[in-house]
Amino acid sequence: MMDSMTKDTLIDSLAGKLNIQKKQAAEAVSHIFGEIAQALKRGEEVALSGFGSFKVGVRKARSGINPRTGAKIEIPERKVPKFRPAKGLKEAIL
Repeated sequence: MMDSMTKDTLIDSLAGKLNIQKKQAAEAVSHIFGEIAQALKRGEEVALSGFGSFKVGVRKARSGINPRTGAKIEIPERKVPKFRPAKGLKEAIL
């Protein structure tokens, strides 16, 4: 089974690397995530050099089938977050 990076492990890592309290690291991580979310909500693209970019895409309305009943349903258009990794991130995971 593969390990996964969680918000808590990211906070622990940041606190250790910067030699700051865990509470300060948690505030920093929450602030960064909040700023990214607010920028996307405003329709802005968020570009993090060497990591990638986040933007809001639109998933078109479409027809679907309810798996329980087999009835056709209409799925409305909706906004979805999209992430495009930077070249540096792609190369780092090879």
